[in-house]
Parts: sequence; C-alpha cells; structure tokens
Amino acid sequence: MAEQKAPRATTNRSTTPGSDTFKDYISSNWAERPSDLPEPREQAPFAAARREALSAKHPGKRLVVPAGRAKVRSNDCDYPFRAHSGFSHLTGWGSDTVPGSVLVLEPVDGGHDATLYFRASAGRDSDEFYANPEIGEFWIGPRPSLSQVGADLGLATRDLAEFDAVLSVVDGDTLLLREADPELTGRVDEIDAARRSDSPAAAEAEPSAADDIRDLARDLSELRLVKDAYEIAQMREAVEVTGRGFTDVVSDFDEILAHPRGERLVEGTFNRRARADGNTVGYDTIAASGDHACVLHWTRNDGAVRDGDLILIDAGIELDSLYTADITRTLPVSGRFTDVQRLVYEAVLEAADAAFAIVRPGIRFREIHAEAMRVIAERTAEWGFLPVSAAESLEPDHQYHRRYMVHGTSHHLGIDVHDCAAARRDLYLEGVLEPGMVFTIEPGLYFQPDDLSVPEEFRGIGVRIEDDIVVTADGAENLSVGIPRTVAEVEAWVARG
Repeated sequence: MAEQKAPRATTNRSTTPGSDTFKDYISSNWAERPSDLPEPREQAPFAAARREALSAKHPGKRLVVPAGRAKVRSNDCDYPFRAHSGFSHLTGWGSDTVPGSVLVLEPVDGGHDATLYFRASAGRDSDEFYANPEIGEFWIGPRPSLSQVGADLGLATRDLAEFDAVLSVVDGDTLLLREADPELTGRVDEIDAARRSDSPAAAEAEPSAADDIRDLARDLSELRLVKDAYEIAQMREAVEVTGRGFTDVVSDFDEILAHPRGERLVEGTFNRRARADGNTVGYDTIAASGDHACVLHWTRNDGAVRDGDLILIDAGIELDSLYTADITRTLPVSGRFTDVQRLVYEAVLEAADAAFAIVRPGIRFREIHAEAMRVIAERTAEWGFLPVSAAESLEPDHQYHRRYMVHGTSHHLGIDVHDCAAARRDLYLEGVLEPGMVFTIEPGLYFQPDDLSVPEEFRGIGVRIEDDIVVTADGAENLSVGIPRTVAEVEAWVARG
C-alpha cells in the first residue's frame, strides 16, 4: 500500500473573502513582472558533469531524484525546507529549491535527457497567489518561472503537473531515490505493483521499482567522494564564515558567562552569523561547557558557562549552496588552561597533528583514525589510565584507550555534514585517498565526571579538536588551520575577546 501523507491537523481558519467582486479586484491592476532570464549560476556546469557521471553508471535506466517535501513541525507549521543533498548535488539548486521538485534522467541513445519538474508560479488569474498559505506568494513569496529556473540551472524544466506522465511509464528500468520523498516512493511502488499484477510474465522477467533499493543512493554518495573545484571553493568559504562565527562567540564571552544558560547564548550568537553569512547551521550546534563536554552530541545547550570551564563548541555554517563546514574548538573560558586541561588539550592536538601528517593520496582512509588512536593510546598509557601498555591496548581485541574516545576520527564532509554516508565500505572506510577528497580530523579525550578509572582532577574534562581537510596532489591542506588551535593561539584568542 502506498504511504499516505499525514494530513495537517488544522481547522480552516481562513477569513479570505470569497466573493466574485473580491476575486476580480485582487486579480487586477498588477504591474508587469520582469521576464529577463538569469545567467547560469556558477555551479550549473559542475552539476551537468555530475549528471553525466551518474548517467554513465546507469545506461538505459530511468533515474528519478526528488528534492523532497516540507515536513510538518507542528499543526500547520513546517520545518524550514532543505532539499535532499543528492538532488541539490545533481541540479545545483540549493537553499532556493522549490519543495516537491523532481529531477528525472530519461534514457536516450548515448545517455540521458535531464528534466527538472517543479511547481511554477501561478498567474494572477488563479486564487493560489493569495488564498493558498502553503504555496501562495502572499504567504511565502513568489516562485520562479520555468524559464527562469531553466536558464539559472542550465536544465530543461516542466511543470510538476506533467510529472504524472513519468509515473505512467514506471517499470523495472526505473531507479528512484526512495529516501528523498516517502509519498512519491509510495506512489511509485503502488503503480509498479499494479503493473506487475497486470502482467505476471513481465513481472517475472524484470525487477520491480523497489529492487536494488540502495543502488541510486549509494551511487549518489560515491559520486561525492571526490569534490570538484566548485565544491572545494564552497568548502573554503564555509570554513571561513564558520571561523567568523567562532570569533563572534569569543567576543560575547562576558555576556555568555553572565547568563544562567550561557550555552544557549553561544548557540544563538553562532546562529546569527550562520543566518547572516550563510543559509543556516549545517547541524545542531554543540555548546558544551564543563562536564557537558563529555557528552559527544550535547545539543540541549541549557547549561551555564562558568569561569574555569573548558567549553567545547562543535559548529558549522551551511552556505546557500548547502555545503557546510564542521569545526570543533575547545576553549578555556577564563582565557588560560589549567595544567591538567593543557595536558589533555595538547594530547588531543598531538593526535590531530599526527593524523594530518600522514594524509596523502594513496593511503587508506582508515589509517587516519589508526594514527590518531596511536597517540591517544600512548598518552593515556603514559598517564597510567590503562591496565596494559599502549601497544597491547592498540591490539584489536583490547582497545582499552577507546574508553576515553569512543567515536571515529574522520568522516567525509561536503553538501552533507556526514557526506557520502551510503557509499560502500570498500570506497569509504577502506577507500584509498584521492586528491579532492574532503573530510574531518577530530580526535578527542573525554573523562566522564564519574569515571573512577582516572584521577579526580581529570574527571569532567572533555576536549575535541576538529578540522576540515582536503587531499591535494602531494599531501593535504587543513582548510581550518586559520581558526586558532594551538594552546598559545587559543589563549591569545580568548584574551582578545
């Protein structure tokens, strides 16, 4: 059975007049709108190359990649819409994507024809523009025309109403990005099931539209493992504006310390920069002060920031292109690390630097984590926290040091904060590094406040240092090295305020 879209739990509270007199009046006396077509946006040729690469993987297959739909937050209020990353990567449409849009790559001799279906703006002869709060321009602003989007993205465009013609030919040669739009997936499955029941012989001879469910998601993820020049430039910009957000937070420390929920002020200050210089935050900001820094995904951010604390801030700004940075810095709120805080911080920094030092084309992605873990094991053994030597702890069946760092050291980064997540293991974790790959290096040490395996003075200290890395032809570049990260740099940064 097709998955049905949950109805909005609302009562019709519309007070829009319904008389013919009103309709005639509101539909008249409007100025002509400019019809000039934009130049193709910067990413249009890059998106076209990505579509060609995907086309080459699936000759003869119809590829359907939805943007997704707005999701209900509460009653008649939606979450801010963000298109599926695979859709944006293939179209170049970012924060301005029209919800419900669908990209279709129709097979032809020698490749595919790409067409973008979306709901274009309605004319003034329709009541949509004033009476429909979901899509009317009086409510959400004007939508672009088919020709404007076509010129902007360098794509053929059609009204979404014509997409039913695509659904009418769904068959075993149709691959759908199923996760992007559950409602559309339900419709496709229903149509395909009906087709197969009408023709049992055909059903046995070919796969269903639901077969090989992960193929398209996997291929779209793997297509992003190596970034093109446009993507790398976007990552540089995302890191740059994220650095500004961190500096904003440091500048607000006096106010942050004075508030009983100072972590919320950290979040708010960073979000202000994200909305001013980008689209939004790339993920929920972690503003973890004191003991909260030992909680890996602390996003409640409702605690105080106290003098003497370390505050771990994990945050990134997403640009209008949807590319995001992912940076973590751990700062001494008072401006100076204590001796124990410094000891832990410098161990984490050593692990990060050691991992970065081995990055070059030809090594395997998992080697980065292994190198960081070598340092973590050596330092925690040196401090007497492990029941065995560092070498013994590093053996696969021991791993005592992982008590203090249970997460991985790196993940791919780009249009998703955890990019390429559906890629196969042999291309991701076991993959060989190539120039253009972008990922994080983020070791940490976390000593829980009730951890009796460490001395009392270490308990409640959490440190993570995270940078964004791009692989170059002969090594790597730390894109975020300009955001203070050494002890001296961090202390001077906080002192400047």
